[in-house]
Amino acid sequence: MDNLVIAGQTYASRLLVGTGKYKDFDETRRAVDASGANIVTVAIRRTNLGQDASQPSLLDALPPSQFTYLPNTAGCYSADDAIRTLRLARELLDGHDLVKLEVLGDPNTLYPNVVETLRAAEVLVKDGFKVMVYTSDDPIIAKQLEEIGCVAVMPLASLIGSGMGILNPWNLQIIIDQAKVPVVVDAGVGTASDAAIAMELGCDAVLMNTAIAQAKDPVLMASAMRKAVEAGREAYLAGRMPKKIYTASPSSPTTGIIGSK
Repeated sequence: MDNLVIAGQTYASRLLVGTGKYKDFDETRRAVDASGANIVTVAIRRTNLGQDASQPSLLDALPPSQFTYLPNTAGCYSADDAIRTLRLARELLDGHDLVKLEVLGDPNTLYPNVVETLRAAEVLVKDGFKVMVYTSDDPIIAKQLEEIGCVAVMPLASLIGSGMGILNPWNLQIIIDQAKVPVVVDAGVGTASDAAIAMELGCDAVLMNTAIAQAKDPVLMASAMRKAVEAGREAYLAGRMPKKIYTASPSSPTTGIIGSK
C-alpha cells in the first residue's frame, strides 16, 4: 500500500490511534502493535508523560523512538487553553512540533467550536507548530483551516465516542475533493466497516480511539481496523465499478457460448 505523507514525513500506516481509555499501558501497547499504527495521539491533560515521576509513564510503554507522538488538546474549550496545552507538550517532548488541535464546544456532544479552532490554528501555525486539526464536516471551515496553514484537516464522521460511523459522506467528499493537504477522518468510527468506507471515499487516513479501546477485545479490534484501512485504501486506488440500478450487461459474455449461433 502507498505511504501516508504528513508535513513532509512518510508513514507506512494510514491508521492513527489514540492511547486513552485502555485498562492499562500493557493493553495500550498490545492494541497499538496490532493496529500497525505509526502515529499515536496523546491527551496532554490526561496522560502522564513524565509530569508525575511517581506514576507509570506512557513514554515507557510507547517509546517515542518507535512511534510518532501526536499531542492533542482533548478537554480544551477555548483557543487560549488549547494553545497553552500544546506549548506545554512541546516542552515535555523536547521541541516536538507535530500536534493535533481540537477545541470543543460543549462537554455533552464534544462537537468542535470552529470559531475558537480557527483562532487557535492561526496562533499555533505562526508559532511554528505543524497543526493537524479536528473540525466539523463543514467544507468551508475545512478549507479555511488549510489556508491558515494546517498540515492536515480532520473532519468528524460523527460525534466523538458515538460509534455512529459516517453520517454525512457527501460533505466529506467535498472536503476531500477540494483539499490539498491530507484529510483524516477523526471521531465517530465504530467498527471496521466504518473505517473501510472512509478510506473508500478517498480519505488519506483514519484516526480512532474509542472504537478500539472500548471494544470487548481491543487488540482484536485493532487488528480488524488495520485490515479495514488497508482494504479501503486499496479499493479506492483500484476504482470501484459504477453503481447501476439495473444493467443488461451480464458479468460473463454471452457471445461465443458453446452451442450458440
